[in-house]
Amino acid sequence: MDDAELDQIRKARLEQLKAQGGGSGGGGGSGQQEQQQRQQQQQEDARQHILNQILHPEAADRLGRIRLVKESRAADIENRLITLAQTGQLRQKVTEAQLKELLNAMSESKEEEKIVVNRRKAWDDDDDLDL
Repeated sequence: MDDAELDQIRKARLEQLKAQGGGSGGGGGSGQQEQQQRQQQQQEDARQHILNQILHPEAADRLGRIRLVKESRAADIENRLITLAQTGQLRQKVTEAQLKELLNAMSESKEEEKIVVNRRKAWDDDDDLDL
């Protein structure tokens, strides 16, 4: 998608939000709520724009399938990709294979966070040896 298409989509979405808000005729709190919704939508549009720039279509499809299964995992991956892009660590678009590597790296780091509890044995465990 180029910038012109994104601008058209944003304008259409903004008009749609205005039409929904205008029809309600709500009280004083609805203006603030609309502003929050608009701001949230703009942030989501910006995230999608960045992701469209840094992901190959196959990688974007895989990320979409991950989002269907587990929303929080997809959000974590998106945040990591956006951070890498903003810090200049991505030199080219991320392929599906690179996305798989990132997924594996993130899952390994999750496994390292596990806590192992070693229980103490009872103080008189050697009773069975006294026979």
